[in-house]
Amino acid sequence: MLNARMREALNDHMAKEFYSAYLYMSMSAHSSSTGLKGFATWFMVQYHEEMAHAMTIYDYLNRQGAKVRLLEIKEPPSGYDSMLDIFEKTLEHERYMTKNINELVDLAIKENDHATKIMMQWFVSEQVEEEDNVDNILKRLKLVGNDANGLFMMDSELGQRVVRMPLDFSKGIDLTANVAG
Repeated sequence: MLNARMREALNDHMAKEFYSAYLYMSMSAHSSSTGLKGFATWFMVQYHEEMAHAMTIYDYLNRQGAKVRLLEIKEPPSGYDSMLDIFEKTLEHERYMTKNINELVDLAIKENDHATKIMMQWFVSEQVEEEDNVDNILKRLKLVGNDANGLFMMDSELGQRVVRMPLDFSKGIDLTANVAG
C-alpha cells in the first residue's frame, strides 16, 4: 500500500510522462511539417514509449489500490529552429525526467517503500538508455552541421525506428519484459 506522499509523487510523475508523450508528438509534428518524415517517425516512437511509461505508473497505482489522479498537462512548444535545436531540447527534457525519476527513487527509499523502489529501477535504467540515444543523435547532428545530404541520410535512418511495445493498455502493461525500443 502506498502512503499519501508516494501516491501524490507517482501521480505527479505520471503527468510528467504524459507531458513527455505530448512533447514528442509536437516534435514529431514539427519534423513532419519540415519534410523530415524519418525524424517525425523517431519522435512518434518516443511518443509511444512515453505513453507506455505513463501507463506503467497508472497500472502500478491501480495495483497498489491508490487513487489515480489525472493532472493537467500543459501545452508543449511547437516551433524549433533546427533538428539540432530540437534534439538539444530533447536531451534537456530527458535529463529533467532523469532527475524526477531519481527523486522518486529517493522518496521510495526514504519512505521504506520497497515495491515502488523496485518498480522505479526499470525507469532508472531506461533513462540511461534514453539520454545515451539522444546524445548520440546530437553528436551526429553536430557532425552533419548544415549539410543537407547528411541530414537526409539521418532522416532516412531514423525513419526505420519502429514501436516495439503494446499499444493497447487495457490489460495493463509490463515494461520490464523488455518490450520498449
